[in-house]
Amino acid sequence: MVTLSKIYTRGGDQGKTSLGDGVRVAKHSLRVQAYGTVDELNAVLGLVRLHTCSDAEVEAMLMRIQNDLFDLGADLCRPGDDASDEKTLRIQETQVVRLEREIDAMNGELAPLTSFVLPGGTPAAANLHLARTVCRRAERLVSALNEMEPVNFLALRYLNRLSDYFFVASRFLNDKGRLDVLWQPGANR
Repeated sequence: MVTLSKIYTRGGDQGKTSLGDGVRVAKHSLRVQAYGTVDELNAVLGLVRLHTCSDAEVEAMLMRIQNDLFDLGADLCRPGDDASDEKTLRIQETQVVRLEREIDAMNGELAPLTSFVLPGGTPAAANLHLARTVCRRAERLVSALNEMEPVNFLALRYLNRLSDYFFVASRFLNDKGRLDVLWQPGANR
């Protein structure tokens, strides 16, 4: 368990921060940007949840995802890629599989799409589209980091699946797709 007795340490005043293994790096390093974007994504989910309280099932799913995002941040703040290392908190296959099950369950209640969906509809759906785009940015950063140094491959899989989850959940919360705003190519020419 984490215990925080003092919030500011002054340790980052010179533009450096400590990774989970204690190594000091620049606050603008790719690794810090990657897990910082995951933190931003978690904050966006806090906004989404303001609009999902009436749907206990979706609320519970989003709460699990928020917890997973802290796991993901812990994974990314520790260099290395060994998902089986029991001393290091890493994203696991079970977390990816759970997302896939939840996507399939929601998607099973939606009609097939006939066009791309514009962000909008309900406040929850619009905020889920924002979450999807922040998630894709996090995925791009983790992918770039992975080209420079090893990253848990399940972290990348989790982010890739999570953006799909947000898309399907946005449609699900748009009255199961009935409130989706569809793109009309060339409509305003």
